[in-house]
Amino acid sequence: MPRLTDDDLFQSSTMTFGEHLEELRTCLIRASAGLAVAVLLGFFVARPVVHLIESPLRKALGDYYTQRALETAATWQPRAAGGPALPYSQDEIRDAVEKHAMSFELREVHPDRLQLVLGRGGTAPGAPRPADAPAFDADALVPMLLWQPLSRDPRVSITTLSAQEAFGIYVKAALLVGIVLASPWIFYQLWTFVAAGLYPHEKKWVWTFLPISIGLFLAGVGIAFFFVFDFVLDYLLQFNAWLGLDPDPRISEWLGFVLVLPLGFGLGFQLPLVMLFLERIGVFDVAAYAAQWRVAVLVIVVVSAVLTPADPYSLLFLAVPLCLLYFGGLWLCRWFAAGDAAPRGDRGQATKASQ
Repeated sequence: MPRLTDDDLFQSSTMTFGEHLEELRTCLIRASAGLAVAVLLGFFVARPVVHLIESPLRKALGDYYTQRALETAATWQPRAAGGPALPYSQDEIRDAVEKHAMSFELREVHPDRLQLVLGRGGTAPGAPRPADAPAFDADALVPMLLWQPLSRDPRVSITTLSAQEAFGIYVKAALLVGIVLASPWIFYQLWTFVAAGLYPHEKKWVWTFLPISIGLFLAGVGIAFFFVFDFVLDYLLQFNAWLGLDPDPRISEWLGFVLVLPLGFGLGFQLPLVMLFLERIGVFDVAAYAAQWRVAVLVIVVVSAVLTPADPYSLLFLAVPLCLLYFGGLWLCRWFAAGDAAPRGDRGQATKASQ
């Protein structure tokens, strides 16, 4: 992408500053219209998308409570020495939990009262008791496991706290679908505006950068949704366990997280192209990028901390690829700068050929 001179990139443009603003307004209107159409299409598929968005959270909650159940069974001790043990062995519990997707709650009951409930005799309420017997004999309690499929465990369900919250979730899901569907059109409009200020022989690079830009955005969204979420959820739920807290997530809060994190990844992955554009218009040069890489890494870490929730995994999963993309952008700028350093004769021949 050789430049004819080192002068201002826009000096040979026939468009005035006002015309550039008008072009920007036109591109933004077109991008907004495309987004609106994509969001309308998103309403037709929002319901399965909500279930798809729920799946990582449900899986993480299921794994969390499965592990808690196994730990509870392994560490349970009878109230009194020599008291009754669990009615199932550790192998039976592990088989039911891991192979049959069952969950349980550990409860303790008085066996004689349970027999009464089941109609099999036992001590009736109000029956005479020995004078020295306590009103409630805690040592006589025996453990009992209440089984149910993990999918029906209320602790794994995702809740809403108001009647209108479900509608808000539906709209947010449609918005997420619309942003992903409209992203090629939005990036096309942005690159169209950029092309308006380029030399004629440079505009061809828009068609090279456009698919790269779209690919980087979708790669960032895909990495966040299919890879990062599992690590982030495991960390956050384990932190709940370390504090002794049981999570009760709301779908609206989770959906807000799903909206922010993938978009942050998708936009962050545009870094190499942003670097190249700033180098092309003379804001930065290759020497500045190379000399200030430490500052750039610090800025990337800070921005990653802002764009991600308060956990180290999502920060690292965004900061590390961005650092690699920064050095990739540096290489890209050097490659194009090497073309600028070509002899003037070669540069003129390339210009004539492109025209």
